Amino acid sequence: MRRGVDLGDFVTRPAQARLIDAPASLWPRNPPIRFRAAIPTTWIELVIKEGKNRQVRRMTAKIGFPTLRLVRAAVGEWKLGALQPGEWKEIHV
Repeated sequence: MRRGVDLGDFVTRPAQARLIDAPASLWPRNPPIRFRAAIPTTWIELVIKEGKNRQVRRMTAKIGFPTLRLVRAAVGEWKLGALQPGEWKEIHV
């Protein structure tokens, strides 16, 4: 991912990727993700500089680790912070 991923129709720009612990304040997913004891799950933080259609899901699937849950924490300079689902904050640009 750090060198870009060839998705067939284009090669992604290099991404910043690192392993992280599962977020403690993450809200429950509905419906829940099916637990599989034989298949480990890992959380990654991925920072991309472009955002093509389903790019993150396609990148992780291509390297053999499909996305089970995707949480967008920031878009450009705007960060999710402590906002919970359904909450909003007015931004003055």
